[in-house]
Amino acid sequence: MLEEPYSAGMSHRPFKQRLYPLFARIGHALASDRRLELLDLLAQSPRHVDALATETDMSVASVSQHLQVLRNAHLVETEREGTKVRYRLAGDDVLDLWLSLRAVAESRLAEVAQLKRDFAVEGAGAEQVSRDDLQAQIDQGKIMLIDVRPRIEFEHGHLPGAVSIPVDELPARLGTLPKRRRIVTYCRGEYCLFADEAVALLRAEGFNAVRLDGGWPEWLGEGRAVEHEP
Repeated sequence: MLEEPYSAGMSHRPFKQRLYPLFARIGHALASDRRLELLDLLAQSPRHVDALATETDMSVASVSQHLQVLRNAHLVETEREGTKVRYRLAGDDVLDLWLSLRAVAESRLAEVAQLKRDFAVEGAGAEQVSRDDLQAQIDQGKIMLIDVRPRIEFEHGHLPGAVSIPVDELPARLGTLPKRRRIVTYCRGEYCLFADEAVALLRAEGFNAVRLDGGWPEWLGEGRAVEHEP
């Protein structure tokens, strides 16, 4: 038996015809791999257009166009800093949206897990410290926590108790690190390879090192305590 369509005395069609295009504006803004990469970078810290262009290997003009789409959807905001304009995420809900989109891709697309395996950093190992266990281990003096992201990102915000050692500075800083304490590294999140590269280097030099499960955006998205540089 065919199901009869529901009809009410007043048509809702005009409302829906205006509502769903608004939702589609968000979907359109997210429907670009380059714009998602820009959101991921802005989840670390606000940035100028030229810095985003360098990070993403895009032209300034192309980055500006993508940012305009994100701005039109109210996913990013701007602030003037001297003669430059700095972009940032428009709110915590935008970070939640990005993490949710990523989580759906992780659960629905087997290619995501395969890509992680294909690009795994040799020597990093599979062991990780959970975010729930991290703070207790810091408080007990069992570990040293290293933030291996670029320093500008650390200064914008970092995990409590973390020390900033960008991954490209790590080889020169090995002599300052404790051999008798476990070292935990973290970076830009689940799909950032900086932390794995740091772990591989540290292990090759005889340190007891592992990476944190996830990184800055996951920690921030869960509403955990953070620190900022003055």
